[in-house]
Amino acid sequence: MIVRNLSTAKNVEWGNGLSRRFLLKEDGFGYTVTDTIVRAGTSSRLAYNRNLEACYCIAGRGEVIDADGETHVIEPGTLYALERSEPHCLTASRDEDLRLVCVFLPALNGDERHNLDSEQYSQY
Repeated sequence: MIVRNLSTAKNVEWGNGLSRRFLLKEDGFGYTVTDTIVRAGTSSRLAYNRNLEACYCIAGRGEVIDADGETHVIEPGTLYALERSEPHCLTASRDEDLRLVCVFLPALNGDERHNLDSEQYSQY
């Protein structure tokens, strides 16, 4: 059994916020669970070549723009799920951080970070 809390999760500055990673590849479960903060007023162009990702909003507000250019409001109680390599743009509101519980399949190694300085979609 693994028991972790925010103080024992691995903290990673992912690019526009903080990812508290509870389960990693080394734990052997095959998936990662994170508690992720997206800083207020930030926008991140993201895609994942290796992973599927599902995000459930527990606090804050924002939006995600999908590969078809459609905008989806993200607020507490909203889940969005992404296929591998599906580009998207995640934006937190200007007023408050966005907080998401995320699941990645397969599991993350734990040290992945985004490079958001490029015009390209950041990937890990």
